[in-house]
Amino acid sequence: MIIVMGATSFIGTYLVDALLSQGREVLATGYRNQNAEYFTSNRIPFVQLDVSKKEDFEKLPKHNIDAIFLLSVTNPVRDDGFPPQRYFDVNTIGALNVLEFSRINQVKKVIFGSSHADVAGLWEVGRPITEQDEININFKSDHAVYIISKIAAINLIERYREAYGIVGITLRLPGVYGYGQKTEIYLDGQLKVPRFIVFIRNALAGNPIEIWGDPHRGHDFVYVKDVTSAYIAALDSTSAHGLYNIASGIRTSIEDEAKGIVEVFSSPARRSEIIYRPEKPDIPHTFLYDISKAKRELNYEVHYPFLEMIRDIKQEWELKRFPHLNIPWRTF
Repeated sequence: MIIVMGATSFIGTYLVDALLSQGREVLATGYRNQNAEYFTSNRIPFVQLDVSKKEDFEKLPKHNIDAIFLLSVTNPVRDDGFPPQRYFDVNTIGALNVLEFSRINQVKKVIFGSSHADVAGLWEVGRPITEQDEININFKSDHAVYIISKIAAINLIERYREAYGIVGITLRLPGVYGYGQKTEIYLDGQLKVPRFIVFIRNALAGNPIEIWGDPHRGHDFVYVKDVTSAYIAALDSTSAHGLYNIASGIRTSIEDEAKGIVEVFSSPARRSEIIYRPEKPDIPHTFLYDISKAKRELNYEVHYPFLEMIRDIKQEWELKRFPHLNIPWRTF
């Protein structure tokens, strides 16, 4: 059996679906009953579980668990007033509870998803960031306490690997894109619509798309289906452990982002015009990740570079394959 904790998220939904499509036995858990109906209506075993509460782990089976995927997280992008303590309760103590459960019940492997904000200070270095680069947190960011709590969890995972032989694998993820991603996120306490979503909404409406600042700045996109394939590759590996960058390994410029979205989402009869605004501020972050270690040790492959990614996102949206993940892209 494989337990997916945080299965009610959009990444969790895709991961559970991919595991089941391979005929694997899966138990899904989530903090709230939000989206739980999807699992129960599809006869997927589901347990409501708060990883920060040790007593909740009594709801879980105790035998024949091959691995736990730990996707449960509290993070600033959905922060509606969380105190700093909550990040440590869920992200750090939650990880400790999972590891203790694994130690006691002889779970062989824990696979953890973490943020790339641990190297936020390197995003502008102009070269691919590797797993060997030292941690470099932006302590002024609203993500600082969150990422400190995640780094503590990563260190706990390594402690349990060294002390108890539990294989721990951490996947460092930049923002993950796909059908079901959030259309509004908190940045520095303010609710905002990400640029990617703004571009899609404008393309669907045939409205102009503005590119601010340097059109050649950009960042490394990663698609949810490539992320789920990385999780499964980590599950199947017999030798991998430690940290792996999971990204596309390609920096897509804001210009190519806009052009691709127009190509895929604009109607030929009402094609969005791209307007360049060099006098406006540059996009705030540009980053690129070296994924050679993941390719070498996990046999990770990128199947969805940017254009293929947005084509598949549109297809998933049109099919509404997971109704509980429906994205309100059309606002007109």
